Amino acid sequence: MPSSTIRSISITVSNEDGAAAAPTRRPRAGRRKAAARSLGQRAVRLVARWWPVLLLLPAVALLLFEASRLRGSPPAPATPVSSLGRLDPTTRLVHGVREPCLKLLGPKSLANLVFPEGTKRDSVVKRITYKSDDNDYDTYHSEVNSTYLLQHAEATRFNLFTGFQTLAEREDSFKVVRFTDMYYFAASKLSCRRRVQCVGILMQVNETVNVHCGFYSDSGGFKISDEDRRYMRACKVVVSTCAFGGGDDLYQPIGMANSSIGRVCYVAFWDEVTLSTQEAEGKVIGDDGMIGRWRIIVVKSLPFVDQRLNGKIPKMLSHRLFPEARYSIWVDSKYQFRRDPIAVLEALLWRTNSTFAISEHGARSNIYDEGQAIVQKHKATPEEVEVQLTQYRQDGMPGEKRLHGLKALAEASVIVRELTPAPNHFMCVWFNEVVRFTSRDQLSFPYVLWHLSMPGMSMFPVCTRRDLVNSLGHTRKVKPLTQTNPESSAS
Repeated sequence: MPSSTIRSISITVSNEDGAAAAPTRRPRAGRRKAAARSLGQRAVRLVARWWPVLLLLPAVALLLFEASRLRGSPPAPATPVSSLGRLDPTTRLVHGVREPCLKLLGPKSLANLVFPEGTKRDSVVKRITYKSDDNDYDTYHSEVNSTYLLQHAEATRFNLFTGFQTLAEREDSFKVVRFTDMYYFAASKLSCRRRVQCVGILMQVNETVNVHCGFYSDSGGFKISDEDRRYMRACKVVVSTCAFGGGDDLYQPIGMANSSIGRVCYVAFWDEVTLSTQEAEGKVIGDDGMIGRWRIIVVKSLPFVDQRLNGKIPKMLSHRLFPEARYSIWVDSKYQFRRDPIAVLEALLWRTNSTFAISEHGARSNIYDEGQAIVQKHKATPEEVEVQLTQYRQDGMPGEKRLHGLKALAEASVIVRELTPAPNHFMCVWFNEVVRFTSRDQLSFPYVLWHLSMPGMSMFPVCTRRDLVNSLGHTRKVKPLTQTNPESSAS
């Protein structure tokens, strides 16, 4: 066959042959897809079976990591005590400039400072008398009142120390009574011994209040030795604190100028539990009754089971404990007082013509908000707070943030005051409210402030309070009082 014929021969491929040849590539792709589907299904089945373990593993790993970090880090100090002995001033920003919160006189000025004759403040109250006669107690326990008083004493905490204040007497304690004193005088310099020798009568109108104010009966408790009483009677300016139930340590005051030494008494009131607790810590009272600058007054026969309430006696009734003193500064036991007392009096009282200075509350301003906070922090039961606030609502107490130009709530850990009739009256009424209701004195302060509107009261900001003291906190839990009957303990 010729070559040309051979070149012209063609080979045709039918569609059937092409279709049969194509599947030679598809089985491989199909197998891969099938394997992938099978693997995915197995993974889903494994996850569905072991998902709790998969969730737990990261948590365990994180826990082990955090544990290794904590093991390698140094332990944190249990109680910071860096503030003890600190004297640097506390400052605040005023118009972009940092200034001290409390501007005090320097040592040279203090050395030449003369006590004023008295704050020149016209007060409504000119005289205050206290219901503290044992004969009145016998009158109270007449047959007519005995049943009422028994119920009243159970409902409140009035006792032989406080007297049994009725609701009517509570209302009267806010009132100032005007009365007239008559003085006979003679024409000569010699005093007339008989009224017939006198040639005239001098009429003087006084404003007085008559209130319960603790120390109602000699059998009421809060017993202080005669030696300690003599020391307290000699004090003219006193800085006081107290620790009952062994709760707090004693911190020595600092920052006193040399010119103030000998002019100020530092007095700490303890009970026998605190005495034994402090002696175990190595703080032993010397033969002169002192520990450092503090004169330790050991009180026996405390009148209340509630140790917080016992602590209100030296806090609020310093005018009863120091009858000859002119000024007092109260400092809670969790603080270290770190400023010169005379300089504090000049800055907070004399410079502002005040008779009473107390710190503003830093967190709240409303009495009813304070009541909720007290309950939330478990500082009093909801029932007793509700009783107190219900009474205040019935009396018309407003929920204002400011009363008579002052912030309604006070933080009463530092109180500076002149011991004159108006501040003394305020403290007596405040103390009776604390006895009648809860021991949280912040809750009753606005009510008394609203009722009395005392001239000469001032409130200083929180930063000033921080400048006055070093805050150290409470040291240990207060031990409850086991003796509940002052009469039996006094015998």
